[in-house]
Amino acid sequence: MRFPHMSARRFGLPRRAVSQILLTQLAIAAGVVVLATGLFLAPLGAQLDDQAMRRALAIAQSAAADPSLAAGLLDSGPSADSPVQTSAERIRRATGAEYVVVMDLDGIRRSHPGADRIGAHVSTDPSDVLAGREVMEIDEGTLGRSARGKVPLIAADGEIVGAVSVGIAYDSVHDRLLGAIPGLLAYAGGALAAGALAAYLLSRRIQRQTRDLAFSDIAGLLAEREAMLHSIREGVIALDGDGRVRLVNDEATRLLGLAPDTAATVAGRPLDDVLGAGRTTDVLAGRVTGRDLLTVQGSRVLVANRMPTEDGGAVATLRDRTELEHLGRELDSTKGLIDALRAQDHEHANRLHTLLGLLELGLHEEAVEFVTEVVGVHRSTAEQVTEKVHDPLLAALLVGKATVAAERGVPLRLADATFLPDGLVDPGGLVTITGNLVDNALDAAAGSAAPLVEVELRAEGRAAILRVRDSGPGVPAARREEIFTEGWSTKQPKAHRERGLGLALVRRLAERQGGTARAGEAADGGAEFSVVLPEALR
Repeated sequence: MRFPHMSARRFGLPRRAVSQILLTQLAIAAGVVVLATGLFLAPLGAQLDDQAMRRALAIAQSAAADPSLAAGLLDSGPSADSPVQTSAERIRRATGAEYVVVMDLDGIRRSHPGADRIGAHVSTDPSDVLAGREVMEIDEGTLGRSARGKVPLIAADGEIVGAVSVGIAYDSVHDRLLGAIPGLLAYAGGALAAGALAAYLLSRRIQRQTRDLAFSDIAGLLAEREAMLHSIREGVIALDGDGRVRLVNDEATRLLGLAPDTAATVAGRPLDDVLGAGRTTDVLAGRVTGRDLLTVQGSRVLVANRMPTEDGGAVATLRDRTELEHLGRELDSTKGLIDALRAQDHEHANRLHTLLGLLELGLHEEAVEFVTEVVGVHRSTAEQVTEKVHDPLLAALLVGKATVAAERGVPLRLADATFLPDGLVDPGGLVTITGNLVDNALDAAAGSAAPLVEVELRAEGRAAILRVRDSGPGVPAARREEIFTEGWSTKQPKAHRERGLGLALVRRLAERQGGTARAGEAADGGAEFSVVLPEALR
């Protein structure tokens, strides 16, 4: 993928992200190697100096420990063939020191590699060592710069009779430092080569992962992704391989009923903690598989699809199907009313023909009785409903359902205990609950031997209690909870909508008002659905 508008180079750097990363890593590796080499070389000279001084001091200590050296110093004078000069030169040749100088208490040399300097005063101050203190130092002398070790010379009686000074040529220390540099540079070069190889391999992996894009391209893609995710009218939720939330766009936040300001705080949390247990969580987590899976979240009907990603995670999309589901149910109701009106049209035509025949036969009184009876049946049904159910929406629903039920050959009646006053807090919610339960009851009772649907609506304080009984086959005790889950249905799906949502919506609407919805067995053997809404009335 290329972005021509982003192709300009800046500051002469390569455009591709992998090249920039490789150069950066090489620069870091080279800087680290140079810094490490410098940090190693900086104390190396001091370490070599210290080693040389300690070596000189050790030689001086060994020489001073020879009792013959102190005895020779006391018994002979300064001369080139004295025992002191002979012993000192032997030690110098054996140890490879630059010089081994023995001095008396006056600082007069009794030995020296140059015989002509025997008998002369030493070139540096001997007061510290003659005072009984051992000395290590780097200093200039008659033989040039050297690492020195000085030790008091003690006679057999414990008195200081002189001192021994041993020098290691400083040029040898410098040579050792220079000799260590090639090996150090070889190690540094090897480390740099290993770092360069690692940087190259890492950059190749990054190249594959970033699809060889430039940083500006990646930044542009991220900005476009954020704008797209938060502008589309479809919910998007991304999960990682461990089931934790990566991102939730604005529409998904709305559809899932999350607080608007929690989109950032849910990132990194397990999906089960964010949404809780339920079908929606199972669908998004992949525990329920399939395409266009229906689920109910709150009062919304959602259609979910899930696509796995290469890293083991997944991206799920959510569409709001609530309005479509409501329209589908209204379409079902409208179709039922149309069928009822069509049947009434035929019945009305038959009644008109009957009335016309009575009039043509001159049976006027019989005609009046016939019309009164027909009108009274419909009027009594409406009056019976409005007397017991004072909410206009519920009353209209029950009158319409009674008409549809009559045309389907299923009597719909109100229980004797039915009485619901006006003043519902959420009449629309109770209308949806009642309509769904009555529709299911009519479907169940339509094929029974003695079809019947009974509706009971009553108030207890502020609570509204709804019971719908039918004469159908009933619901097995083992499945009375399962029927309230999304997608569960024994009916064939219709062309315009899915089955298995009506009872799920009934329970969700009831629970949203703090109530309950349960299935049980009617007294006559059919099903009985009970809904209790504790705060339904004002």
